[in-house]
Amino acid sequence: MNGDTLYSIGELARRTGLTVKTIRFYSDRGIVTPTDRSPAGYRRYDVDAVARLDLVRTLRELGLDLPTIRKVVDRELSFPEVATAHAEALAVQIRILRLRHTVLTAVAERRLTPEETDLMHQLAQLSEDERRDLIGDFLDAVFDGLDADSAFVGVRRSMTPELPDNPEAGQTRAWVEWAEMALDPDFRAGVRRMAEHLAAEQAQGDTTGPHRDFAATVRDLVAPALAAGIDPASHHVDPIVTELAVHYARTCGRPDDTELRRRLLLRLESVNDPRRDRFFQLLAVINSWPAPESLAPVLDWSAEAVRVRAHR
Repeated sequence: MNGDTLYSIGELARRTGLTVKTIRFYSDRGIVTPTDRSPAGYRRYDVDAVARLDLVRTLRELGLDLPTIRKVVDRELSFPEVATAHAEALAVQIRILRLRHTVLTAVAERRLTPEETDLMHQLAQLSEDERRDLIGDFLDAVFDGLDADSAFVGVRRSMTPELPDNPEAGQTRAWVEWAEMALDPDFRAGVRRMAEHLAAEQAQGDTTGPHRDFAATVRDLVAPALAAGIDPASHHVDPIVTELAVHYARTCGRPDDTELRRRLLLRLESVNDPRRDRFFQLLAVINSWPAPESLAPVLDWSAEAVRVRAHR
């Protein structure tokens, strides 16, 4: 094929895969212009029109508008600059679509009401500063006024979600649910009570070394018996409950007596809130941490073991 070959609009359509109507549309707008006309007045296009139309089709499929396409094919605009601008615009659109998908998926899965959906949509769209304010407000409500020693600094940090700049859908869903829990006054009050228990234990107990998490200590003491399927009412559990009570008495700086056992039971029941498990599961998703184990089984078992002996 030589450079003098000219094509009718129909031939051009067959070579490019575009319709005659589409080529005529581009031609009328000056995006691809005819090289000549036949004696009868029909448009004729040279080989450059094929390459130009291929480029136009690609740019249209990438979402560029016609005025921009014309400037690109006429080299009035640098295509890399145009591509950069459109990529940035698409990134914003993708984020918006992800948020919409997240909200709609949660609405379907959790069967939310219109009012709950509205709250979820608002939480999903919070700016970084707004998220930081919400998190700070929750943590302040939990820890304000308590002894801010190194242990509480670590606990506070371990309860802080850090949503990445480009979160996955699962992270966004987890953030919204976490935020809903953090805004719940009843949940806040429950977490506050746990923090107060910890503060009281640290103030009254042995201060010669760091305090381990109460629930983790319970797990270490009772997990073998639970795994072995031992009934919490069995006399074989007596030494375990005694060890648990002695540990708690040392933590609280109190003797192991009836009042201590009552406090121990209340402590086990307060920390065994199913929302606590869910809260830390969501936090792990948001922060890309390993999924935490559920402590509910060991706490249920321990509370029953203490309760049975309190009524003997």
